[in-house]
Amino acid sequence: MTRGFRPLLRGSTYAGALFAYCGALVSLPLLPFAALPALAWPSAPEGVRIALTALVWAVLIGVLGLARTTRRVLIACARRMLGVPLPDPVAEPTRSTAPARSTAPTRSTATPARSTAPGADRLRTPLWLLSHMALGWAGAQSAVLLVCAGLLLPGGWAGAEAGVSVRGWSLRPEHGWQSWAAALGCLLLAAVLCLAVTGALRWLAPRLLGPSSAERLALAAERERALAERNRLAHELHDSIGHTLTAATIQAAVAGEVLGADPEAARAALRSIEESTRAALEDLDYVLGMLREEQTGTAPPRSLADLPELLDRLRHAGAVVEPELSGDFTRVRGTPARAAYRILQEGLTNALRHGAGGPIRVTVTATPDALRLSVVNRTGTGGDSGGGAATPAFPTSGHGLPGLTERVRLLHGEITAGPDGPEHWRLTARLPVRVPA
Repeated sequence: MTRGFRPLLRGSTYAGALFAYCGALVSLPLLPFAALPALAWPSAPEGVRIALTALVWAVLIGVLGLARTTRRVLIACARRMLGVPLPDPVAEPTRSTAPARSTAPTRSTATPARSTAPGADRLRTPLWLLSHMALGWAGAQSAVLLVCAGLLLPGGWAGAEAGVSVRGWSLRPEHGWQSWAAALGCLLLAAVLCLAVTGALRWLAPRLLGPSSAERLALAAERERALAERNRLAHELHDSIGHTLTAATIQAAVAGEVLGADPEAARAALRSIEESTRAALEDLDYVLGMLREEQTGTAPPRSLADLPELLDRLRHAGAVVEPELSGDFTRVRGTPARAAYRILQEGLTNALRHGAGGPIRVTVTATPDALRLSVVNRTGTGGDSGGGAATPAFPTSGHGLPGLTERVRLLHGEITAGPDGPEHWRLTARLPVRVPA
């Protein structure tokens, strides 16, 4: 039974009219306080005292709308009774709401939000309350009058004389069908009035209770932050898991080939698989902990300090790595250091996937204002945009280089990737040490 009546009580025309009429009744407790100034001025004309009472009443109603709790309650009621999709109010963006764990520089959204008119936004809720009360009182009085007229006008069939008189205007239909027609018209007008009141409230609700300009900026900033965080985590997973699977696959193939002839080399390859997969599991736990917003004890993101371990894993996979490191890497910290590690990891992974043998030259140069990275590997005859031979040994998603480009651009850096002569492929990147605000 309850489920059968639920559609009638939620979002329907009658629920909207009931919402308006109940809102008018809620304002009744404020009327005695609004009448105090008029009572204190008994010598004033009656019209002035009525106007003064109405003005003070409207001010008291508007003051109630300045409270944040009042707005939340009104939004919840309008959403349920009017069926209007209104989002919950959100706080204005501030500098303190920026994610502390983000690895990419983001611009604060507080300045645009403060450039709006917060005073005008705060007046929207009092305007809604005043409109709600005005529509409620006008609709309630008119509806009661019309319903009473619809019930009393047909009284002539019992021999009684019925009519309606309002401020000198009277309606006294003759007995018979005229009284019934007038009664039916009054009831229809009452129904139309419910439709009009509900329609007016539904039209006003999104404009006065919907998101303000500051709240829309906050919602947009939150969506932007969530999208940036999702992309960053996707890059972390792609870089870490993709590299580990590539290295582990190559090491497993090496172990299988030398298992009988050189058991010691096979054991070394298996140990390298264990080390690389353990590191990938730490990265995976870290990313999952951030997705769940947990304070986990997992390892922090990789940085340039982990570069020697990365090069050792490649050597265990059978690759010949020729590193050239110069400069003071202790000055490179935070986001540039983590991005540099991921760029080198992706470049080395592509060299393993698509390389045609030969040494892999890794160059890292730290200067006072920038960090320069370079990975060069042999591709055989001719290069392609994928970073290697025309027929790659591993399937690729195609997101590696675009992800690196996005990461470098967020840091205001530069990145290039392409053939370096007829038989080599080069990936170079330049990252500013001090990221501009």
